[in-house]
Amino acid sequence: MARADKAAAIAELTEEFKSSSGAVLTEYRGLTVAQLGELRRNLGDNAKFAVVKNTLTRIAANNAGVDEEFTKLLAGPSAIAFVKGDVVEAAKGLRDFAKENPLLVIKGGVIDGKPMDASEITKLADLESREVLLAKLAGAMKASMANAAAVFNALPTQVAQLAEALRAKREEAGESAAPAEAAE
Repeated sequence: MARADKAAAIAELTEEFKSSSGAVLTEYRGLTVAQLGELRRNLGDNAKFAVVKNTLTRIAANNAGVDEEFTKLLAGPSAIAFVKGDVVEAAKGLRDFAKENPLLVIKGGVIDGKPMDASEITKLADLESREVLLAKLAGAMKASMANAAAVFNALPTQVAQLAEALRAKREEAGESAAPAEAAE
């Protein structure tokens, strides 16, 4: 590679690291070009999967301020999934593809500036998507609001029932007192 090409590749990788919400490092040894194409299609628009040179990636990661733990994983044939959208969705795509094609090995990654090892990325893939989690949160908030409304509606009803019981008790006590007064 010519020096200008290396500088351009480093600049492009640095920009990818800076603009991505996450980067997942994988080893693709033994996968065919067709399988890599299938992986790229599975990831969709959410992530960009690129085969990288370790030396250039190490320089670009240092330029982008990526944690040193990530650069320690750069050994052997490496490819990186730069995630632009939902990190969980991309992690699921990589995990599912790795299950079908055991030659794809997830080494680790950086999510929002925090280094993660392969097991943490797998745990991340086990999470539900952002939309599902937001829907569950909204449902929980709605349920708590409904409970609060029920409590607020119950208070006037209870006060009315208490007043009616007090009136009935006084009325009963008044009737009992009247015969006692009549006896005197």
